[in-house]
Amino acid sequence: MQSKPSIRRAGIVFAGGPAPGANSVIAAATMAFRRNGREVVGFMNGYSGLQEYDAETRPLAEGSDYFVFQDHHLRGLRNARGILVGTARANPGKAVRSRADLSDPVKTAPLRRVHRGLLDLGIDALVSIGGDDTLKSANLLFEYQKQLPAGDKRVHIVHVPKTIDNDYRGIDFTFGFFTAVDFMGKELLNLRADAMATKSYFIVETMGRKTGWLAYGVAIAGEAHMVVGVEDVEGALAVEEEVTDAAGVTHRETRLSLDALCDRIVDLILTREKRGKHYGTVVLAEGLAEILPHSFLQGVPRDEHGHVSLGRIDIGKLVAELAAKRFRERTGRDKRLTGVQLGYASRCAAPHAFDVMLGSQLGLGAYRGLVDEGLDGHMVSVSGQLDLQFVPFRELVDPETLIAGVRYLRTSSDFHRLARQLETRIEPQPR
Repeated sequence: MQSKPSIRRAGIVFAGGPAPGANSVIAAATMAFRRNGREVVGFMNGYSGLQEYDAETRPLAEGSDYFVFQDHHLRGLRNARGILVGTARANPGKAVRSRADLSDPVKTAPLRRVHRGLLDLGIDALVSIGGDDTLKSANLLFEYQKQLPAGDKRVHIVHVPKTIDNDYRGIDFTFGFFTAVDFMGKELLNLRADAMATKSYFIVETMGRKTGWLAYGVAIAGEAHMVVGVEDVEGALAVEEEVTDAAGVTHRETRLSLDALCDRIVDLILTREKRGKHYGTVVLAEGLAEILPHSFLQGVPRDEHGHVSLGRIDIGKLVAELAAKRFRERTGRDKRLTGVQLGYASRCAAPHAFDVMLGSQLGLGAYRGLVDEGLDGHMVSVSGQLDLQFVPFRELVDPETLIAGVRYLRTSSDFHRLARQLETRIEPQPR
């Protein structure tokens, strides 16, 4: 398909947590647009300014809400740390919980303001970069525009998947994942050396809100002796709880059994002691905190998207304390277990070469999808030798709830089996 001259000015918005390689995406996309005679506007701090836009009372200010890319912005940007346009968790689709809500003018008011702000700045196409919540926002803006009267101007949208968690459907690996694994894997090796020197254990919580991809990658790279992800909460590690929702309906949920997890850690320690090894590291995915028994989650704050503030829970420290207590109960001895959180320092680390290549290809793909292919409502993806693919939003987002699906780590996969083969094989211990 030939280039479409109707796209003369493109916008770029980045939302959610930082990820290494973010600037690679921004640089490649911007360079492609500018080399082909098109302007690019960078929106600062996600949707923060756009969702509050009002032409009279809250206009968008150049320099604080947005800027127009120039040559100097691109110098050395591909490998730069951080995010040139900044980021935020502002959620213009927060009130939209179902397809029916798209017809509600009150619930869609922030989306309307975003759309109006884009049009008033002459934006023809938007490159959205972010995680599954940002994909949801992109899809909501896409769906909202379908409700507009015929003849109203629409902004074409493509989305670039971003998360160090690597839990995106429609793509094998997301930019930032390998940098984060490399960074945290090296930190874990330092903790392993510390554990050896002090004859102790570190219970290490890694980022990974919903899945165990990052925890497993870090455990493999950092030579952990045990790793537990959200997907592992089954069998002995699972406990059923009855929960009553706001409507008064009672249902059962699967939660993490802290007793079983602590016993497994104690079994690990005792197994290694029999082999003359008095140290070790255990990696836990932070998402385990989301499925703790409800008694541990009461009063914990939530973010704009309704997620529990995992940093406030510190599941590594919690499990370290409980496992140390369990070890004392079972053996009559004390063992030093220390909880450590890893993750935030990796989000703006210098990007791994692979993440620079992957991010650059995804950024170029955003341009090609919008201009060369004339797409709207698609996510940019790659396969094989970074071959570009474009996945329709409808294949990634539930048509009724409008929530983006998550790609879990399959416990039957060879990747999962790799970690299991490399960790300590626990021997049954007397209880």
